[in-house]
Amino acid sequence: MSNPVTRTRTGRGALLRGLAYLALALFILTPLAQTVMLSFMNTIPREGLAEGEFSLINYLNIFRSDALTSSILNSILYVTLNVALTLIAALPAAYAFSRFQFVGDRHIFFLLLAFRITPPVVLSLPVFILFAKFNLINSPVGIALVHCLFNIPIAIWILESFISAIPRELDETAFLDGYSVPRFFLTQLLPAITPGIGVAAFFCFVFSWVEVVFARILTVTAGKPITMAINSLFGFQTDIGLVMAMTVFSLVPGLAMIYFVRNHLAKGFVIRM
Repeated sequence: MSNPVTRTRTGRGALLRGLAYLALALFILTPLAQTVMLSFMNTIPREGLAEGEFSLINYLNIFRSDALTSSILNSILYVTLNVALTLIAALPAAYAFSRFQFVGDRHIFFLLLAFRITPPVVLSLPVFILFAKFNLINSPVGIALVHCLFNIPIAIWILESFISAIPRELDETAFLDGYSVPRFFLTQLLPAITPGIGVAAFFCFVFSWVEVVFARILTVTAGKPITMAINSLFGFQTDIGLVMAMTVFSLVPGLAMIYFVRNHLAKGFVIRM
């Protein structure tokens, strides 16, 4: 039989851990809960609606505003394009780092990660000058391309760890069976690392969806994404309810992606030495 003192200490430890988790949850979720509540409240004087009254007016106003709906479509467009371009470039590079050894391979690999942590504002001026020459200012395509600079290194890192977990025998068997490299990628490798592709796509999506520096610099008059649309709502008389509704709306895609890749996130952060 267990010692009563031990059981008491174990119970107290479990209680303290439970209280600590509860405090952490309250600390994290309280601002989110307040944001959701304010998004359903009328926060400025309107005919027929009292301030503080529960209403769907803020969400209706999102779709009544051409600027806000355009910003949502712009964000979806450039995020989708960025994720697609990043994966197309990162998959072959990750396969090369995983399967082949060459002089300086690990140094180049870590150099890519070092470039990823470079502050975006450092590159803002040269990127603006270059993109202005190619007429990519005020275009979601321009934002998608510049985001690839920062997303490709992290995508290579994640995909390389997933590919390294696949036995080399899969490659050898496929090539002995007469598979070409493109056919091997499409029919053998990609199905085997589907979770890794999902994780890489998730992190590319998160960076592109919430990035502000290049979104501000490269969208002067048109093509503004959702982050800049939210920023433009602040003024002399700010409709806090509308700001919160746009904020909640912007959280939905990210939460959906987290749900689908939640079981594979930790696997993407393994570095082979």
